[in-house]
Amino acid sequence: MSSQLHKKGEAWSARFSEPMSDLVKRYTSSVFFDKRLALFDIEGSLAHATMLATQGIIAQDDLASIRTGMAQIRGEIERGEFEWLLDLEDVHLNIEARLTALIGDAGKRLHTGRSRNDQVATDIRLWLRTEIDRIVTLLAALRSALLDLAEHNADTIMPGFTHLQVAQPVTFGHHLLAYVEMFTRDTSRMLDCRRRMNRLPLGAAALAGTSYPIAREQVAQQLGFDGICANSLDAVSDRDFAIEFTAAASLVMTHISRFSEELVLWMSPRIGFIDIADRFCTGSSIMPQKKNPDVPELARGKTGRVYGHLMGLLTLMKGQPLAYNKDNQEDKEPLFDTVDTVVDTLRIFAEMVAGISVKPDAMRAAALQGFSTATDLADYLVKRGLPFRDAHEAVAHAVRICVDRGCDLADLTLDEMRAELPNVAALIGEDVFEYLTLEGSVASRNHPGGTAPQQVRLAIAAARQALES
Repeated sequence: MSSQLHKKGEAWSARFSEPMSDLVKRYTSSVFFDKRLALFDIEGSLAHATMLATQGIIAQDDLASIRTGMAQIRGEIERGEFEWLLDLEDVHLNIEARLTALIGDAGKRLHTGRSRNDQVATDIRLWLRTEIDRIVTLLAALRSALLDLAEHNADTIMPGFTHLQVAQPVTFGHHLLAYVEMFTRDTSRMLDCRRRMNRLPLGAAALAGTSYPIAREQVAQQLGFDGICANSLDAVSDRDFAIEFTAAASLVMTHISRFSEELVLWMSPRIGFIDIADRFCTGSSIMPQKKNPDVPELARGKTGRVYGHLMGLLTLMKGQPLAYNKDNQEDKEPLFDTVDTVVDTLRIFAEMVAGISVKPDAMRAAALQGFSTATDLADYLVKRGLPFRDAHEAVAHAVRICVDRGCDLADLTLDEMRAELPNVAALIGEDVFEYLTLEGSVASRNHPGGTAPQQVRLAIAAARQALES
C-alpha cells in the first residue's frame, strides 16, 4: 500500500493517473454505514497482528505499537472523536490510516498476509455472531413473557378458530403456547445459523491464500471461531451466512406478524378479548375516542421490510462468479437493517406482552357462539358405539335445528335433543350436557399437546425448564 494513502487520503493514488471523482467516491464508499464494524475490525486486526508476531512475520515491537495504537483508536471511536473520512472509502482503510498516523511503519505492516476481502468477511461474521447472541437473548425474553401470560390464563377459555370461524374451545394459555413453540424454533434456527457461520475467513487473503507462514488456527482460536474456512475462494466470496440469517430473521418476523394480526383483532372493540397498554398505542388526529394498536400494525409492515432484504441478498449473490466482487459491499445495509429491525421488534414485543390485559368474559362469550362444542357431542355419540361419520351427520342435523331456533346445543333439553335426533336418541343420556360445556370440552383434551388446563401447565413448566437450560 502506498504511503500516499496516509498523506493524501487517496487509497489508490500510486496506481492511477488521475484522482477519483467526488461522485465515484460517494458511490463506492461504505464508511458511513460499515463503521459499525469498527470495534470488530480492531478485534480481528489485533488477533491477526498477534499471529504475525508469533510467526516471526512482524517484530514484537511492531505488535506492541499496534496494540497501543489500536487502544487509542478504540477509545476515540467509543468517545465519538474518531474522524471518518470519505476519501478512505471504508472502515478498514480509515482505521489503518489512523493507526499509521499514530505509530508509523508498524501500522503499515499490519496488513501483511491479508486482504480487505478476508478482513471484511471476518468482521461481518464477528459482528453478526454477537448480534445473533443478542437476538437469542431477546427471543428468550419474549418467550418468558408469553409463558407468564399463558400461566395466568391456563384456565381462561376462548374460541379456537379455523378459517376465522369458531371451531372448538381452547384455553388462552394454550393459544399463547403456540407462539412459544414458534419462537423456540426461531431460537434453534438462529443458533444453527451461528454454528455454520462461526468459521474464520482470515488467511484467505484476496482469494488464493498468502505466501507468508501464517497460523490460521491460532487466529480462529483467539477470536472464538470453531474452525477455519476450508477454501480460500469460498472464504472471501461466501455470503450464505448472511442470507441464512436473514431467512431465519424473516421467519421470526413472520411469527411476529401473525401474532400482531391476532393482537389487532383481539383488541378491536367488536371482539374485545384483550387490551394493550396505552404506552404501546396511539390516538387519532381527528377522532378523540381512538386507541390504535400501532406497534403490532407497524410490526406487520416491518415484516415486509425484512422479506425485502432477504430477496435483495439472494439477488445480490445469484450471478456472482468467484471470488470477491464489489457487489458484496451491498450486503451490509440490508443485513444491518434486518438486525436492527428484529432487535427493536423483539425488545418492544417482550415489554408489550407483559402489559397485555385479558378480558376472560369476552373470550368466554365468544366461545359460546358458533357451536364450538359440536365435535364434543359427536365424540360423545362415538364413545357409545356410533360410527364417527354417522355421529358427524347427526350432530350437523342438530346444529341446523339450533340455527333455525337461534339457540345453542346446550340450550336444548334432553327430551328435545332425543326428539330431534330419533336415530340416536337411545344413545343420548343425561350426562350429555357435561360434554357440551366449555369446561368439559377443554378438560377432555387432556393429553400432551392438548388444550386441557393441566396439560397447559405441564407445557409451561417444560418450556420454562428449556429456557433455563
